[in-house]
Amino acid sequence: MADIVLESPFGPEWLAGDKINELEFCKAFLEQHPMICIHGTFFTTDGRVTDENKLKKKILEWISPYVFAGIPKKITNLLDTMRVLAYSEPLPTYTDRIFLANGTYYLSGEFEESRDFCMNRLPVAYNPDAPEPVQWLKFVSQLLHEDDIPTLQEYMGYCLIPSNKGQQMLFLVGKGGEGKSRVGLVMRALLGDNMCNGSIQKVETNPFARADLEHLLAMVDDDMKLEALPQTNYIKTIVTAEQPLDLEKKGKQSYQGWLYSRFMVFGNGVMKSLYDRSEGFFRRQLILSVKEKEKDRYDDPFIAEKMCAEAEGILLWALEGLRRLIQQNFHFTTSERTKANREEAIRDGNNIVEFMESEGYFRFKSDAEISSTDFYAIYTLWCSENSEKPLAPRSFSSYLIQHEKDYNLEYSNNVMNQGNRRVRGFWGIEPLVKVFT
Repeated sequence: MADIVLESPFGPEWLAGDKINELEFCKAFLEQHPMICIHGTFFTTDGRVTDENKLKKKILEWISPYVFAGIPKKITNLLDTMRVLAYSEPLPTYTDRIFLANGTYYLSGEFEESRDFCMNRLPVAYNPDAPEPVQWLKFVSQLLHEDDIPTLQEYMGYCLIPSNKGQQMLFLVGKGGEGKSRVGLVMRALLGDNMCNGSIQKVETNPFARADLEHLLAMVDDDMKLEALPQTNYIKTIVTAEQPLDLEKKGKQSYQGWLYSRFMVFGNGVMKSLYDRSEGFFRRQLILSVKEKEKDRYDDPFIAEKMCAEAEGILLWALEGLRRLIQQNFHFTTSERTKANREEAIRDGNNIVEFMESEGYFRFKSDAEISSTDFYAIYTLWCSENSEKPLAPRSFSSYLIQHEKDYNLEYSNNVMNQGNRRVRGFWGIEPLVKVFT
């Protein structure tokens, strides 16, 4: 009895006897499912293909009538061939338009129902007549102080375009239970698979975590760990990235890729570093204090679903914030409270600042001098008497050298110490307490 041969949905062009012509198969598949491939990742008119298992399933449907063994390997080979055939140079990162579910919105106010290949297409539709997001606005007014709401509005709008011009990461800080994480759920409704949930600590310490942020508009850390970061250079670079970065995927050669993922971090405290006391570290933090939860407040367990249902209205609200941010040359609206939060973070992460404002231990005097060792001894005395942990001597001296103009100091290697020897120290400081070094 002769075998029954099922016809291919595209004819016999890619079937050579009992074997598949991989090149012809991939051409036929891409004709039916147009895609391009950038750095090994597939993109369609809907944006990045986030789950290749769907592609594998579709390929299986095509080849299953003809292949009866070694199917996983055959599918892998076909995908690899398809990557080469669909190869494309990186697409432009447009910052003047947003690719939405029903077309392309231009920040000039125009909208067209076009569907081109793009890096990021949002799942929410543009509807200029969308009703006001009542549930969302009520939630935000309960979560934030009135003068901090424009900051959140601008930042959410900022996350709609692939740009690092704002050079800030957003922190929502509170004691807990205020509903901060609901903001992340609303961001998911706006961005879909163009954002991820992750850990800010992992981004800094895991060599493969940074590549996971490629092509993403935002990363949300909805419960930041309070442990201090051992280093901060990767975080700072991503927040302000204006050039390709070295990215590495597990088991693959590193490559140069663009990152424009913005960070939204929710937690009970601010980000801290073990060693970085620089202005650049704190300058990149936009810290909003959330309101304390009212004792008699009723928490609606379905509030997230209700707000996500208002996604089209929230999009218009975020676009208003984005337009304002652009008009302000990407300088975020910052309340006095938020400015104070940053200063407090600097103090909390670096007790040298508070020490330099203390009284009774030293005084500023232009013709006085003190050795680095003696000044550090005074600092450790201040720490002991104020229940503070002293930083390392090198960190202490480095901070003062970097900020000598702020304190009218002059670093010198020609300062006389208590043993009448010329050592390193500072001009402009006179001790008021006796220390023994």
